Amino acid sequence: MTPSSGSGRVSGLDVARRPERKPGRLGMALVRASAFLTVAVLVFIIGYVLVRGARVLTPRFLLGFPEKMGREGGIYPSIVGTFVLTSLSVAIAAPLGIGTAVFLTEYTSEGLFSRIVRFGTESLAGIPSIIFGLFGFLFFVIRLGMGWSILSGSLTLAAMMLPTIVRTSEESLRSVPDIYRETAYALGASRWQTVTSVVLPSAVPGIVTGVILAMGRAVGETAAVIFTAGSSLRLPGSIFDPVRTLPVHFYILAREGISLENAYGTAAVLIIAVLLVDFAAYYTLHRVSKRRSVTGR
Repeated sequence: MTPSSGSGRVSGLDVARRPERKPGRLGMALVRASAFLTVAVLVFIIGYVLVRGARVLTPRFLLGFPEKMGREGGIYPSIVGTFVLTSLSVAIAAPLGIGTAVFLTEYTSEGLFSRIVRFGTESLAGIPSIIFGLFGFLFFVIRLGMGWSILSGSLTLAAMMLPTIVRTSEESLRSVPDIYRETAYALGASRWQTVTSVVLPSAVPGIVTGVILAMGRAVGETAAVIFTAGSSLRLPGSIFDPVRTLPVHFYILAREGISLENAYGTAAVLIIAVLLVDFAAYYTLHRVSKRRSVTGR
């Protein structure tokens, strides 16, 4: 009786566990299918654009100037314009966003002012890009008299990038253990020294990730740029000159039906540029994290 009853208990436990394993396996299968579908969509989009655009990716296309409104020639001015506009917008938005995040996490307590700042940041994140473009056109281009220029476009893109940089930087700073701060204070460091020497270096990976995400939004923006930076096919001589970025060039070529082949080539260059930036940032963060894990700093 004992062995049989014992074996009956074991089989009963197995039966009781089976209903728990089936939902677990089903959930795991759904998660894997979701991950595979996401990667498949990404590969399909990138592959389709690259295959369509690879036909025109020649040195003449990359280094030449557009001719006949972009139907012929290259996209060199658009490449330069995209690089200059994005770099200047990051140079404006990154210090402001990181500084705001440091102020919210290290220099203020949870109160009315900090809640107002967070609410404003979250509200900015939900504003459509066309509204940013209209604001930049009315304020920077007309009101301040900057005209269609790199500076007007960069200030508008910087306003769009701020919410992403602030929120990701704030979360990265909050993830730094408090023991780091307490140890620095115990060694006699001031708050500023603690923030600059301990907290910020520990939060660098998350902050850089936020800047890259914001940069990706700026690089692919069309509506806000075309309202503020203009659509010039010439190389800019200063930040007060208009410029045409790659997304704007792609939009005009495709929208006006000027040249779909050159439009796909422009899109392929844009995708390659974004992937190169992502890979470079990932490689840099990996090297920094690896060095910190080895040296302990």
